[in-house]
Amino acid sequence: MPSALFSEIAKKNTAESSVLLSELDENISLAKVDNNQGDALQIKGKLDPELIQFYFCTKGSVTFSFLQGAYVRKLETGKSYLFYNPQGSLAHEIEVAPNTKFLALFISVKQLHHLFVHDSDELSFLNNQNANQRFYNESDISPALSMVIDQLFLVQTSASTQNLYYRGKIFEILSLYFSPDEDKDTEKCPFLLDEANVEKIRKAKKIILEKMADPPGLPHLAKMIGLNEYQLKVGFKNIYGTTVYKYLHEHKMEQSRKMLNSGHYRVNEVGFQVGYSNPSHFISAFKKKYGITPKKYLQLIGK
Repeated sequence: MPSALFSEIAKKNTAESSVLLSELDENISLAKVDNNQGDALQIKGKLDPELIQFYFCTKGSVTFSFLQGAYVRKLETGKSYLFYNPQGSLAHEIEVAPNTKFLALFISVKQLHHLFVHDSDELSFLNNQNANQRFYNESDISPALSMVIDQLFLVQTSASTQNLYYRGKIFEILSLYFSPDEDKDTEKCPFLLDEANVEKIRKAKKIILEKMADPPGLPHLAKMIGLNEYQLKVGFKNIYGTTVYKYLHEHKMEQSRKMLNSGHYRVNEVGFQVGYSNPSHFISAFKKKYGITPKKYLQLIGK
């Protein structure tokens, strides 16, 4: 797969910035861009008509400029951008702002069709009706997707296993990216047609997040919001796509990562604040989630 988009800039890596390109095979490649310097990075490239391109900005901002500046689009923190232009190669420039981190994923149309062979009609830009149409899409990066992307930047593997690790993470990213939004499917549960019940479930979420370090048990939580335990479990799963305590666990892990990122907390302090009285239990949970211990994570981010 020709990925000239990053070939020029990759030669300009410094101690403050890095652009790492990995070509897994002729159909899939990715680039990790981490610009920690005070100046913006400039990247020139083209939209290959054979490729679908994904960009995920997890920190800072990235600006795309088409047709010599006639059309400009800015990608902010927490946003993703999908490019697909089967009508021909389209030149563009990318400006990576200082203190910006983003992931670029390039995959051939053929490969994506292969991965979604049974579901391609559900992907609007892959079905036959839109086969020759341009497709650009900007969307939010979900917390689950953000964590997978962070792992690609943080976890170091041996040269012999890097390709396998990257491939697994790419498939995980695509799965999460194309997963339906559970919040849009609440009408499937008759119980949730009642807005009052939806508000009670939202209240339950607020309670467990506010009492993250010492959350109430399910029976007590259900009583606090005025539902029975079954209604709480079913309603929460329909709205948020997971169980009450799996949701809370994901939130704890995300909060602990943000606290470590701040550089203001020691590992034991973070674990205690998110509800782990035993430091070893927190370390184990963090490593299971991110593939790395909190101490090693701090070393990798330079804290």
